[in-house]
Amino acid sequence: MPINKQIHLDNRPDGEAVASNFKLVSAETPALKDNQVLVRHHYMSLDPYMRGRMNDAKSYAQPQPLGQTMQGGTVGEVVESKHPKYAVGDKVLGFGGWQEYSVVDASQPGALKKVDTTHVPLSHYLGAVGMPGVTAWYGLVKIIAPKAGETVVITAASGAVGSAFGALAKARGCRVVGIAGGSGKCKYVTDELGFDACIDYRVHADVKSMSAALKEACPNGIDGYFENVGGYIFDAVLLRANAFARVALCGMIAGYDGQPLPLANPALILINRMKIEGFIVSEHMEAWPEALTELGTLVATGKLKPRESIAQGIEAAPEAFLGLLKGRNFGKQLVKLI
Repeated sequence: MPINKQIHLDNRPDGEAVASNFKLVSAETPALKDNQVLVRHHYMSLDPYMRGRMNDAKSYAQPQPLGQTMQGGTVGEVVESKHPKYAVGDKVLGFGGWQEYSVVDASQPGALKKVDTTHVPLSHYLGAVGMPGVTAWYGLVKIIAPKAGETVVITAASGAVGSAFGALAKARGCRVVGIAGGSGKCKYVTDELGFDACIDYRVHADVKSMSAALKEACPNGIDGYFENVGGYIFDAVLLRANAFARVALCGMIAGYDGQPLPLANPALILINRMKIEGFIVSEHMEAWPEALTELGTLVATGKLKPRESIAQGIEAAPEAFLGLLKGRNFGKQLVKLI
């Protein structure tokens, strides 16, 4: 049986996550039982939510167990099967975690899904046509629910969620404004993703400056906001929000190291009669088929051109993940395992 390299969570972070929180181990892949499938992972996904699960704290999901393989999304190829619906060579999407192989009980609903790579590259099923894309779709369509002509804003605009959000919002006739870190990312957001404007948070590093930049980029105010970051940017958005603005609260990466993120002026939520809704996309599986159909069409027709940052080899996963948390990635962060 193949030797399987894995990354385990060895110890929990004390403040900022570091490479020594992780441990590389090797194990033999076990022999298959009935209805099991052996998947050779081609790519594994690195996502900001994983940082929160490294803490042993109350959250929407159970903490990542110590001494076990880090959990996360994967795409790959079936290399052995004892399940009648899966054949060797099938390309599949799963939740195999930070490892080169996974043994999956394919009889469990949702454990494994065949994917079609005819028009959509395999890696995109971890990004634009996967969980990040559906996250963007749900926040925009179900929470912000924009009307044509409205202005919507998203943080982390050059990432996997942000790029999908831009294409989806432009398709609905919105003015779309992104916030990203660095001139290169901002240029990509406007020139390749088609946003109407993008603000560099590294240039506008406090509430006053960010608020002024938002006023210029959003002359008619902000009707919808997709939040991935939190902190002073959220305060600046609240200053520019219109009456009855809607906020889809998806992530607060600025606070993943354990520091609280207080709002400077929460009264603005009342003054503007705003709706703020936090959501976890895995709790809305009923929306995935419609979302994936639209996202797949956008990619296949070239209206969504997602970008990927790809680290090579399982050993590179910890440093790539830490870089993601600091905004060093450009687009969806993946690890290529073959």
